[in-house]
Amino acid sequence: MDIMSRSKGDVVILDISGEIDLYNAPEIKDIINKLIEERKYNVVINLEKVSYIDSSGIGALISSLSNLKKYQGGLKIINVFASVRKVFELTKLTSFFEIFSSEEEAINSFS
Repeated sequence: MDIMSRSKGDVVILDISGEIDLYNAPEIKDIINKLIEERKYNVVINLEKVSYIDSSGIGALISSLSNLKKYQGGLKIINVFASVRKVFELTKLTSFFEIFSSEEEAINSFS
């Protein structure tokens, strides 16, 4: 798994590629916690290049969203495709997370 971070205004976009599983899911939480320390509370996670996510990956996203909400922030998810979308649908998390088809929509939803 690779995570690239970039910013647009006060929103941080994390472009993740590869697989999110038990071994690397904690890395997502660590990055979000660092962003919180830097007072960056609006995060978009781009899953366009993620081919697989397991329950620990989902857990890391849920925990990150909860932490950001403590600071009136949020976590939006974009570009969820194929097998990864199935996991979100099967776990009924499509209603828990705000999922957008474009980065622009996700960024604008913070205003």
